[in-house]
Amino acid sequence: MKSNERRRILKEQPVENRMNTIEFSSFTLEDLLPHRGIMLLIGEVLEVDAKHAVTLSTVQQAWPMADQQGVAPLICVELAAQTAGVCNGWDRIQTLGRDSDQSGWLVGVKRADFFIDHLPLGSTVRADAENTLIFDKFREVTSRLYHNDQLIAEVVLQLYQP
Repeated sequence: MKSNERRRILKEQPVENRMNTIEFSSFTLEDLLPHRGIMLLIGEVLEVDAKHAVTLSTVQQAWPMADQQGVAPLICVELAAQTAGVCNGWDRIQTLGRDSDQSGWLVGVKRADFFIDHLPLGSTVRADAENTLIFDKFREVTSRLYHNDQLIAEVVLQLYQP
């Protein structure tokens, strides 16, 4: 996909009918995340609400840490962070509006466990991220990442938005 093309979030799936809820099928990933170009690793959002998100990504040669065998599992930390960003970006838009400040979050890795040596090029990774703690501008996010329904990583992130 060319970097100037905008990526669609979801196929036309409805959201609960709530007052002031914005239909998310009209959003792109760029509306939710500050990432652009080759650093936007997520390809599709399967689910999103204010507390969790599920994304799909296709492992590509252009990704950081890619070599002939694939990509180092450390990339799962970034996939977890971007998936958390989708969820928290969605929450930002719902509460502050579509044109609100899209600044990124400061992210700390509390824990990361990897169960795979590398991610094969062309393979699909599903990332599930959930806000497990929310306190003011601080959040803790637990993420599980899967390849072919096999758990490949568990990542716990701590996020702060200045």
